[in-house]
Amino acid sequence: MGKLILVRHGKSIWNVENIFTGWTDVDIAAEGVEEAIIAGEIIRDRNISIDICFSSYLKRAIKTAAIILDTSDMMYIDFIKSWKLNERNYGAWQGRNKDEVKRDVGEDFYWKVRRGFSTPPPKLSIGDERNPKFDEKYRKVNVDELPIGESLKDTKQRTVAYFYEAIVPELVKGKTVLVAAHGNSIRALIGHIDGIVAEEMPKVEVQTGVLNIYEFDNIMNVKEKYVLQKEVEVFH
Repeated sequence: MGKLILVRHGKSIWNVENIFTGWTDVDIAAEGVEEAIIAGEIIRDRNISIDICFSSYLKRAIKTAAIILDTSDMMYIDFIKSWKLNERNYGAWQGRNKDEVKRDVGEDFYWKVRRGFSTPPPKLSIGDERNPKFDEKYRKVNVDELPIGESLKDTKQRTVAYFYEAIVPELVKGKTVLVAAHGNSIRALIGHIDGIVAEEMPKVEVQTGVLNIYEFDNIMNVKEKYVLQKEVEVFH
């Protein structure tokens, strides 16, 4: 089996400003660029050879992947993008400051949505300009598939389905696969691969720019999992 490298995009502008981002296509921040460069340097210095890369449709993940590949001198590899690796759609909370949302809706509901598994945020209205059906990048996607507010459970369902549809076949071929995506889409994949039950999912933390690496046996059981980041290697 091949090797799977999961990385959350480098910090975005709205990460820095403490704003719910979701499917809003904000750019990567200067700090996030530096995180992606460091990830690429780790891959280069450890002579990790990537065969294929996947990312979402959102520029903060796409740019993170591109910076990693550029830094590690692997810009030539196949690079596939899918909306199914997008961040969780935070519905009507997108574009709002997290502290303001917490004050408005109360601690209990806020944390049920933010760290719970099956509670979605308030959904976007059909006519809201933030509805992805109005975004050119999703013009080829069936509008019924486009979310207007997701729980982590919803995000996990689409992300894990895509994992088996597109990523696992590459691992079966023995390829090393880089997936650059988002806090919740990466959290969903880690939760699935590690067999973490829904009640424990709130404890799964995914840091920006950190390489989560999985090696599998020939029936896709995890042989080894480790994390690579600047000047430290953490084994689990």
